[in-house]
Amino acid sequence: MPQSSPSAVRRRAVLGTLATGVTALSGGCVRRLRTVAGWRSANQVSLDIKTVPADADPYALRLARQVAAWFRAAGIDAQVTPMASEELLRQVLVQNDFELFVARLPDQFHEPDGLYSLLHSRFADAPGWQNPFGYANLDVDDLLETQRTTTGAERREAVYELQRSIARTQPFTLLAFPDDIRAARTDNYRNWRTADLNSPLGYLSLARSDGDATPAAGASTLNGGDGTVRATSNSNSSSPITSSTATPTLTPTATPTETPTRTDGTTGASEARTLRTATTDKRATENLNPLSVEYRRDGLITGLLYDSLGVETGDGVEAWLAESWAFSGGGNAPSASVRLRPDLTWHDGESLTAEDVAFTHRLLADTSMETGTTTEDEGDTRIPAPRFQGRNSLVADVRATGTHTVEFDFVECEPKLATRAFTVPVLPKHIWQERTSRASVSGIEIGPATEAIVTNNIPPVGSGPFAFAQNTPRESLVLERFDEHFLFEASTEAGFPAQPPEFERLSVQVVGSDMTAVEMVADADADVTGTTVGASTVPRIGRAPDLELLVGRSETPFILGHNAGRPPMTNPRFRNTLARLVDQSFLVDDVFGGYARPAMSPLAGTGWVPDDLRWDGENSVTPFFGTDGELNADRAREAFRDAGYQYSDGKLLEGN
Repeated sequence: MPQSSPSAVRRRAVLGTLATGVTALSGGCVRRLRTVAGWRSANQVSLDIKTVPADADPYALRLARQVAAWFRAAGIDAQVTPMASEELLRQVLVQNDFELFVARLPDQFHEPDGLYSLLHSRFADAPGWQNPFGYANLDVDDLLETQRTTTGAERREAVYELQRSIARTQPFTLLAFPDDIRAARTDNYRNWRTADLNSPLGYLSLARSDGDATPAAGASTLNGGDGTVRATSNSNSSSPITSSTATPTLTPTATPTETPTRTDGTTGASEARTLRTATTDKRATENLNPLSVEYRRDGLITGLLYDSLGVETGDGVEAWLAESWAFSGGGNAPSASVRLRPDLTWHDGESLTAEDVAFTHRLLADTSMETGTTTEDEGDTRIPAPRFQGRNSLVADVRATGTHTVEFDFVECEPKLATRAFTVPVLPKHIWQERTSRASVSGIEIGPATEAIVTNNIPPVGSGPFAFAQNTPRESLVLERFDEHFLFEASTEAGFPAQPPEFERLSVQVVGSDMTAVEMVADADADVTGTTVGASTVPRIGRAPDLELLVGRSETPFILGHNAGRPPMTNPRFRNTLARLVDQSFLVDDVFGGYARPAMSPLAGTGWVPDDLRWDGENSVTPFFGTDGELNADRAREAFRDAGYQYSDGKLLEGN
């Protein structure tokens, strides 16, 4: 039999007194009892922190547990709930079923306009990394709009003030920017230190140690195409990797799936031509849908399978599938004419045309392709893709004007900023137009989702430099080089952002922990750890012969995300006070072993941070209530009382 809480029992007792003794009371006493009965004893503030287990990430669970310990010291009933990576992202980014979560922000938020979709209130009800916090701040909205429509000093000041407002109101609390640590073998590839292993371009740049590149038959190197425009945006690339000797799914495939793209298949091929990675992230072996927010860690694998019109480099957005683009138009809303490279093909042999580009942007805006109609009863019926909304929101209209030409009309923004829309993956219309129906199970619709969102997309049909070969769910994935890609068929152009890959296959092997991944590399069963590993593996990497320790600055911080739609996180003063229970410097030393850096802004490490938000030994906006990881509980309680909250027997109470 369900048991009632003590407060509920007490409240029923008071109500019972009112019912049985009312005739014996005067009118004034009745009114007083009714007033007393309307109040109930306040409960202790209880917060659940969701995150992933230790085998999925070397730091997340330890971060969550330390934060929970600080919260408990301040009188909050704090618990930690670990769950699988895809389940965490599903609950947080799709279902909005969380109070707090610990996770890493994707790298697209490390430049000013990336914060538009992360924090603008227009995305508060959108799925995915579109404002998963439910954060609404009109001043922040205005600043996000201003940074899109201005340049120079005016834009810079808007970005500065935007960061200050974020630091005060705390839609999320920055924990640290961890270093990317990997182990790599030195006998097969030689330029690990200069390759960005969080980027498809970084993998394409890997050079074999033996110097034998084995290009495709009849291929030379690469071509940017005459008239290529390299439009520079205000983005920042990853810092080069330093080293010392000493990188994703809804309905998994039930059995191994194989779609050979070469006559020799993958069996019996030369292992020397295979780049072998060991990863702790199994999601890419189960799902290769670039629109799936639960199964994408960083878009690395899908970035090798799918091309975009342009790619982000250290110099901005440079032409890729596009041969050139040119901006025009008066006023503040620019237009652009984009010309595709000739003779582009999909992995299944179909031609890639301008209609595929136009279709992609329409699909991202509404995966049901119902033209975004609005009805009085149902409201907006569109089902936008849970990824790429920030970039696609720059596009007002897009249309194919020829086989190889596309016209874009943009919202009010600067042309350099508009080029971010060129970095979304282009999808084949002949495949994805069949996925616009509402998702269903046994004929029953399962909510506001389409097949485009829920499909695992195995086997995928892309146009990228690598094509799908085979997968075994939760175990392995193999991609094979697509020799009809334009990288292999064109002539050299100085300054083009990539070279043809010097490996024929990419093999992804799933392992149970980051230490196991390092052991695979040490035993020559893998060339590199495909996902980053924890600081505890550094001594093992340093002792192993033929291993290189790669340590690089990361652009993806760990955050404590707040659900601003649930009390008490609806109160910005409460969130600000919570942030002061976190000692970032202690986390860097204790959890990350020094392989991280604290910060006050998600743009830390870029040229966009104002001097007053640069880390100088402590957090000047939300300084920790204590020293060296020891929380001063008295100061914490005083701050919560100043924010309007109360304590009882050392417990922080709900309501204020």
